[in-house]
Amino acid sequence: MGGGGRREGHQPPLHMRVKPWATPISKIIRKALTEEKQVSTKTSAADLVTETDHFVENLIISVLKEKFPSHRFIAEESTAAGSKCVLTDSPTWIIDPVDGTCNFVHRFPTVAVSIGFAVNKELEFGVIYHCTEERLYTGRRGQGAFCNDKRLQVSKETDISKALILTEIGPKRDPETLKLFLGNIERLLKAQAHGVRVIGSSTLALCHLASGAADAYYQFGLHCWDLAAATVIIREAGGTVIDTSGGPLDLMSCRVIAAGTREMAMFIAQEIQTIHYRRDDEN
Repeated sequence: MGGGGRREGHQPPLHMRVKPWATPISKIIRKALTEEKQVSTKTSAADLVTETDHFVENLIISVLKEKFPSHRFIAEESTAAGSKCVLTDSPTWIIDPVDGTCNFVHRFPTVAVSIGFAVNKELEFGVIYHCTEERLYTGRRGQGAFCNDKRLQVSKETDISKALILTEIGPKRDPETLKLFLGNIERLLKAQAHGVRVIGSSTLALCHLASGAADAYYQFGLHCWDLAAATVIIREAGGTVIDTSGGPLDLMSCRVIAAGTREMAMFIAQEIQTIHYRRDDEN
């Protein structure tokens, strides 16, 4: 996998370059899905981590460090263990080793590995691998987005009354947060959205958006490692990724709206109420 943010026109497409090392990692996760797991909690009883999260994260970082020793890393479990989560101008890999850990713990097969890459704080490419279905989603700035070798294209729906919306619950489950979360769903349903779905993996929900299978996504409480790779993929599929205020995306803000059209994204920004989470770079 190439680093440094340069385009390499004579190299094979990104999905072909990634698949040889993504497949073994996927096999590790698929095998672990069927086995008993040692499960711990992080920020809440719903924020889970397993030994597989740590093992896969360490494996990915070791492989990348060997090839790119000067690069920086932001990774979910390293951050949970106390590493600083700060995006600099340096080439930086942003890694979620097992997205959908609650799914993974319960053997629910919507589980993915997500790796984004940024240079000068600009997202350059992203890779998301749906482990159980062997679907490799890739996007590189200026070069399009793909699922395996099929080019992705977002929905161009602008009317909320014809839209399928995706979201995730987030780790906070106190009464006030739950009231806001359910209130946001109620607002969208009152606006006559076809439906609201929660699948347990933010990265794969965003990939569904990139493929045109859903029209919009919003969430409070996701992290930069959930969002980095998917942002490139969605933008390269023709979609919009913004802050929940309607302004530009802030990767460290723990909030996002993504949609096939800017009109849809802005409508959702006007409808939903903010659920406050601490920024990733405040840890």
